[in-house]
Amino acid sequence: MNPTRYQAAVAAFDQVNGEDPNSETDNGKTYPKELLYAIRMGDMQERFAPEASEAVKLAVRAQHIQRWKIRRDEFPMDRAGYLQWRTRLYKFHAQTAGELMRSVGYDEEMIERTMTVISKKGLKVNPETQMMEDVADLVFLEHYMLAFASKHPEYSEEKWIPIINKTWQKMSADAHEFVLAGKIKLPESLLPLILKAVQG
Repeated sequence: MNPTRYQAAVAAFDQVNGEDPNSETDNGKTYPKELLYAIRMGDMQERFAPEASEAVKLAVRAQHIQRWKIRRDEFPMDRAGYLQWRTRLYKFHAQTAGELMRSVGYDEEMIERTMTVISKKGLKVNPETQMMEDVADLVFLEHYMLAFASKHPEYSEEKWIPIINKTWQKMSADAHEFVLAGKIKLPESLLPLILKAVQG
């Protein structure tokens, strides 16, 4: 890894994510929403997989790059529309990250490798893609699941358990062990339900 080039790429990712018009507060400090997400992804990757490859390190910082530019309501508000939105996002995030990597001197091989991870190609068979998926799921459990729950107070336990299980099934055995060993901070109000879902 060329540290100077790597840091230049991360700085480029953070600069464009810093343009997010949406904001979120963490520990009393307000951040552009997707910049905070990228920081959380990077922090979780260092906690979960500090030995990650350069492609994974880049991908986790760019997974949601400029996400606000493609809104969910631009697509039909049904399952098919949701999948179209997600597919479009994967392509957009990968291309945006690739362009920024190219601008700071990365070669095409590393750009393509990183774009593959961001696009979530080869989940379960590509170890780098799986590692990024693990990081994203761990970040969701630690930072975003409680907010998601608060938006859906009508959800019953029967509704929540399949949602949690779906996230759990996308994760590797290493990520499962990381959670069950208490290495992430799970929302206390949801902890019994999470443990029931993953251990039941």
